[in-house]
Amino acid sequence: MTKEEFIKLDDDDPLRSFRDEFYIPEDTIYFDGNSLGMAPKETQSRMAKVIENEWGQGLIRSWMDNDWGIAGQRIGNKIAYLIGANEGEVIAADSTSVNIFKLIAAAIECNPGRETILTTEDNFPTDLYMMQGLENFSPEKIKAKVVPEKQLLNKLDDSVAALLLTEVNYKTGEIADMAGITQKAHEKGILVIWDLSHSAGSIPVNLNDCSVDFAVGCGYKFLNGGPGAPAFLFVAKRHQKKIKPILSGWMGHEDPFSFVNKYSPAKGINRFLCGTPPVLGLIALECGVDIVIKANIDALREKTMNMGSIFIDLMESQCGEFGFELASPRDDKMRAGQVSFKHPSGFAVNQALVENGIVGDFRVPDIIRFGIAPLYTRYQDIYDAVENIKRIMKEELWRKSDQDAMTFTQAFRK
Repeated sequence: MTKEEFIKLDDDDPLRSFRDEFYIPEDTIYFDGNSLGMAPKETQSRMAKVIENEWGQGLIRSWMDNDWGIAGQRIGNKIAYLIGANEGEVIAADSTSVNIFKLIAAAIECNPGRETILTTEDNFPTDLYMMQGLENFSPEKIKAKVVPEKQLLNKLDDSVAALLLTEVNYKTGEIADMAGITQKAHEKGILVIWDLSHSAGSIPVNLNDCSVDFAVGCGYKFLNGGPGAPAFLFVAKRHQKKIKPILSGWMGHEDPFSFVNKYSPAKGINRFLCGTPPVLGLIALECGVDIVIKANIDALREKTMNMGSIFIDLMESQCGEFGFELASPRDDKMRAGQVSFKHPSGFAVNQALVENGIVGDFRVPDIIRFGIAPLYTRYQDIYDAVENIKRIMKEELWRKSDQDAMTFTQAFRK
């Protein structure tokens, strides 16, 4: 395909107008929306209104006059629409890690007599760390167990209280069988917590159709909520009354402004709140969520699959000689919003790409990830990126950087 044919694909793209709703940096091809989504233009004007008018003039009255107090519930209901949940089952609050902590404790509470939280070795580390932290805190009640993915189904037994799994693998973009795994777990009396951090806003999710018990996700990737945006959690209504949250903060109280000394959980999803809602972060998140809803998740998914397929074909035909190996599923239906390649010098190559305006990211030991965010990623971006990757590899620009000896953490914190 020629560059003109890629431009024609953009001209015919029914989602093309959404790119204009984001700030687009000059001289940059951005493939990292699966780590940090671009900034919506609406966020700036909405935040200005909140700061200048609601906070600047309304001050404390804005908790009621401008609905600050229910921002987490309102945004949670919007996210529920994207992930196949009902109103009153999702709330936006806290960070992904904190919400994982809440849900592990909730699963143990809902499944008395069982102590094991089970996950796989390729799960995102914060999920593993939260399991380990809870085990260290209460080793007599909680056991963290990590197994190879291929052994997972064989490890389901009556000692397991819950599975903690990520729907989209953060390195490869492979989509797990949410419905099938959840069913297998339920047959053994096991509850399931799904991490949707790389799912929400990228692929259609159907929590209730899959009878999922709990779910968690972040707001700063495909939901474009901004760096460190609040996360969200889902608790199926059938479980909500059973749980007295371990993080029993005052906003999760049934009557927080009575200021009584004894905790009594609020009704429904509200009991999973802890402290005061982070209003500025929530409002920024809402701007991103609104755009995803307006675009339609099914349309976004169709474009993502098409772009991913084209990107794979182009990389293999134009850059196959340079040592890149596809790490993502080739099957479009099994691959979410990223295309990942292995390379023996992956970190150095990724650094060279960034220095030449192609911003993806690297995951140890050898994965280069190219996130595809169809709200603003264009077909011509794919063409231009592959042409530049070919040039960078031919000229061996990645060998000219001393970054090859630096770890990713060192580069991140320098």
